[in-house]
Amino acid sequence: MGHDHSSILTSPLWDILFISISCLAIGFYIFAVFISNKKLHLHRWPLYRTAFWIFGVLMALLVMVGPLATMAHFDFRFHMMGHLLLGMLAPLLLVLAAPMTLVLRALPVTMARKLTKVMRQRPFSFVTHPITASILNIGGLWLLYTTPLFQWMHHYTWLYVLIHLHIILAGYVFTAAMIYIDPAPHRYSFLYRAIVIVFALGAHQILSKSLYAYPPEGVPTEQAEAGAKIMYYGGDAIDLVIIFLLCLHWYQASRPRTTLSESQTS
Repeated sequence: MGHDHSSILTSPLWDILFISISCLAIGFYIFAVFISNKKLHLHRWPLYRTAFWIFGVLMALLVMVGPLATMAHFDFRFHMMGHLLLGMLAPLLLVLAAPMTLVLRALPVTMARKLTKVMRQRPFSFVTHPITASILNIGGLWLLYTTPLFQWMHHYTWLYVLIHLHIILAGYVFTAAMIYIDPAPHRYSFLYRAIVIVFALGAHQILSKSLYAYPPEGVPTEQAEAGAKIMYYGGDAIDLVIIFLLCLHWYQASRPRTTLSESQTS
C-alpha cells in the first residue's frame, strides 16, 4: 500500500501466539461442552453451535496468520477481506455459537449466578447497548480509515494488534446487541434494534463509498476502489444475515402460539 510494512508481525512468535490463543479458545469451548453434556438434567449441546465457534475462531486466525495476513500489509483489497472476516463474519459465527449460554451451563450454579449478576451491572449494560455497540463498531472504523491511524498501525506492532483486537471485540458486541442468542439481561425491543441497525449499516455503507472516493493516504486508487467494493458488497451480504435473524426472531416472538386445546380441536 505504498509503504514497507514487512516489519509488522514477521516474527514466528506472533504466529505461535495467535495459534495458541485460537487453540485455547477452541479447547476451552469443547471442554465446556463436555462439562455441560455431563449434566443429565440438560439437553446435549448442539453440535452446530460448536461448529460455529470453531469456524469463527479459524476465520479470525486466518486474518492474523498466513498468506491473507501477509498480503493485507501490502494490498488494501486483502486488508478489506480481512476486515470482513475479522470484524463481521467471525463475530457473527462466534455469537451464533452462544458461548455465554454454554459457560452458564458448564459452571456450578453459584458461579453462574455470580456471573449473571456481573452481566447486570451498569458498565456491562452500557457497552452492550445497541447504540453504544454501534458506535464502538462502526465509529471505530470511521476513526481508523479517516485518520492517520490506518498508516500508524502498519508501523507499530502494538497498535496493529490492539486495533485488530478492537475490531473483533466490537464486531462481536455489535452482533450480540442486535440478535439475542445468549442471555441478555438488558433487552431492547425488536423495533428499537431494527432502527439502530439501519442507521449503523447506513454509516458502514457511507464509509465504504467515502473510501472509494477518497482513499486512505498511501493506498493506490485501484486498490482503494476494489477494497471499498469488497467492504460495501461483502458487508451487505453479512448484514443481510444479521437482519434475517433479527426478523426471524421478531416473527417467532410475535406469532400466535397454538394452545393445547386448540390443537386438539383442530
